[in-house]
Amino acid sequence: MDTAHVYELIGYTASALIVVSLLMSSLLRLRVIGLFGAIIFTVYGVLIGAFPIVAANGTIIAIQVFHLSRMLRQRAADAYFEALEVPADSPVLRRFVDFHSEDARRFQPDFPGIQGHELALLILRDAVPAGAVLAEVDGEQAHVTLDYVVAEHRDLRPGRFLWVDSDAFTSRGIRRVTTTAPSPEHARYLGSVGFEPAGDDLWVREAPPAAS
Repeated sequence: MDTAHVYELIGYTASALIVVSLLMSSLLRLRVIGLFGAIIFTVYGVLIGAFPIVAANGTIIAIQVFHLSRMLRQRAADAYFEALEVPADSPVLRRFVDFHSEDARRFQPDFPGIQGHELALLILRDAVPAGAVLAEVDGEQAHVTLDYVVAEHRDLRPGRFLWVDSDAFTSRGIRRVTTTAPSPEHARYLGSVGFEPAGDDLWVREAPPAAS
């Protein structure tokens, strides 16, 4: 393969990475893949002597690095998340769930909608709703029917906050939590926060201990 074809392959690789980055629902993945695409485009520009390409992609690299560093700092800081219990008929909760219902059902297509009697938690980031959790409570057991976080916050560990670091369930006397995983994406999420498959599409987790 001659030099011209190698340069062309590098350019196509950079282009492909940029396109793939735009297909990511995860903002973190979008920026990481976009960063690699910009780096390869910069190399391509240097190799072919196209300095406008170098300048443009060098700027993109700086922007991506800035946003990635900010996101990773935020990701390490779980304390700014909180789980706020609200009535299941709360207008704010209903508006949030209705607005995001199409996206939520991509991951949980069996979500039955708000029934009006569940335990309802808004997951807040800096006092702004970032997610919602709905659960049918029966004594010390709860069955989660919705566990949803908006796309821009999925890389900031709200799931880890809720299921690993908080006592949102045990403080209410709940000791065992079940849910379903009707999509592969949701199954991966559940596994990452400590749920285990228990057969018949049921996933189980002991509620995290109450905070000391």
